[in-house]
Amino acid sequence: MEATATLSLQSNTWSGFEKSCRNPSGFLRISRKNAVERDLQTLNLQNSRFRRASVRSKHATLAISCSVKKSTALESGSSYVSVDEARTLKNKAEEVVPHLNERCIYLVGMMGSGKTTVGKILSQVLGYSFFDSDKLVEEAVGATSVAQIFEDYSESFFRDNESKVLQNLSSMRRLVVATGGGAVIRPVNWRYMRQGVTVWLDVPLEALARRIAAVGTDSRPLLHQESGDPYTKAFNRLTMLFKERGESYANAHARVSLQHIASKQGHDVCALTPTAIAIEALIQIQNCVNDSNSNGR
Repeated sequence: MEATATLSLQSNTWSGFEKSCRNPSGFLRISRKNAVERDLQTLNLQNSRFRRASVRSKHATLAISCSVKKSTALESGSSYVSVDEARTLKNKAEEVVPHLNERCIYLVGMMGSGKTTVGKILSQVLGYSFFDSDKLVEEAVGATSVAQIFEDYSESFFRDNESKVLQNLSSMRRLVVATGGGAVIRPVNWRYMRQGVTVWLDVPLEALARRIAAVGTDSRPLLHQESGDPYTKAFNRLTMLFKERGESYANAHARVSLQHIASKQGHDVCALTPTAIAIEALIQIQNCVNDSNSNGR
């Protein structure tokens, strides 16, 4: 199956999220009917959405059907990115994509680190398709949220389904996959994800706690039961989770440090645009694949 999307660049703040768009065939063709300069000036967000995906039971193969819809700007609102930043993103993607050899990109990191938002930007500029592994698990078991799966079944049940989804995705090409925060804790998941390029979005815990406190913890089952004010509750639990997962995140092929990006730009981590994060991700991916290709791996 093949679908066409208009070249566009997302520029909302990294706390914004949009419903998943996906194409299981692994091929997304980018239409460039307008001149690049005109695209950079308008910067309209126009995604092709792939609205329906299903994974039949935790032991079934991944079966996905797609329909294409026009999308609007991210639901949290949109802003404009500079022409220079947009052009840098586009040019860097064009440098990276030939060296990827259609390998998938798996984004790992703590909850709230922006994997979904950044993943959609990367999928657009690389001409890849996007999947959210949490959403696929929800659809696999007929649940409306990860929190519901934890409550109705168990975390172990969720992890079993998560591993099955990642196994199925690992057989595909040309995908950007946003994984759940805990996907890194099972060694078998690394075996699946290392079929592609793994990228860790490393966000300071203070910034994560501020973001999660602002949007609430109801959808975060590992945070929802903590006591205290929203920020303290989020920060304390995130600190504990990072102690458990930090070494696992460091197994990723590439690391994108938001603190490093913010230091270079001279402002706070929370002021970073997802475009700036995506550019740094492409830089680190390029370094990784160049090293890999030069070593003949």
